[in-house]
Amino acid sequence: MNPWLPTAPCTPHICAGHSGPGRRRPAAVVLLLAGCACVLAGALGAPFLPLFGAARRERLIRRWSHVVVRSFGVRVRISGAPVPPGTPGTLVVANHISWLDIPLVAAVLPGRMLAKREIRDWPLLGPLAARGGTLFVDRDRLRALPATVRTIAAALRGGARVVVYPEGTTWCGRGTGGRFAPAAFQAAIDADATVLPVRIGYRAAPPRARTTGRDRAAPAEQHAPAGAAAFVGDDSLIASLWRVVRAAGLTAEIRVLTPVPAGGFPDRRALARRAQLAVASESANRSPESVHH
Repeated sequence: MNPWLPTAPCTPHICAGHSGPGRRRPAAVVLLLAGCACVLAGALGAPFLPLFGAARRERLIRRWSHVVVRSFGVRVRISGAPVPPGTPGTLVVANHISWLDIPLVAAVLPGRMLAKREIRDWPLLGPLAARGGTLFVDRDRLRALPATVRTIAAALRGGARVVVYPEGTTWCGRGTGGRFAPAAFQAAIDADATVLPVRIGYRAAPPRARTTGRDRAAPAEQHAPAGAAAFVGDDSLIASLWRVVRAAGLTAEIRVLTPVPAGGFPDRRALARRAQLAVASESANRSPESVHH
């Protein structure tokens, strides 16, 4: 079986529904235009980033990425350990739910992303990803796997931060997700790098409860996973964009977990299992300590 072509049971019809509050069509159109304009501005400004120093460049990418998520009407919640700017040689691994994952992770941990070759052809996001140093993978060619591992290892040795979604496909976020493929973890072992697990989640607005004639929001822990954010199965990017801007009250959550030194594991499979368990256990034990942006 090709490790770059895993499958998930999630489909748009089953997993991408939204039962919370919605936006009227005019407001959603405004958000859609604002979000696309923000992405376009980033694509036009990307060629000028090399003119800035590394620290300032990372700050600009973080701020722009945060604005991209917010411009589509999605709040951002960041929690976990703070990450010092410019942390070298780190393999960031996260679960994968949506196209929103890309700017969400970049808002906290900007780096070179590993992505499927098809993303290069996406409107706006594709050219922007290419200019940002994305490492594109041809998942139809199993023979390309060793070369990809060598490329990731070289980037890590050079001090780069590389962002990987080891599940290899998107899951809706309602379960534990998929298995972390071990290939990218071999690159971390070869480069003696640090693996940084990250947990991503999307939450809908809290349900309303009728009490003494007034509507009251339910506690935060009752928030349901936001199906509107899921970009799964044969879903189209346009349909997913429209679903996100029509759903009011979405919150994107990202939690930075404890770093894992790659050198402490006997092989890539053991390291992949350790990172997967960290992310999966965090999904079941969400911390109430978080910051809204």
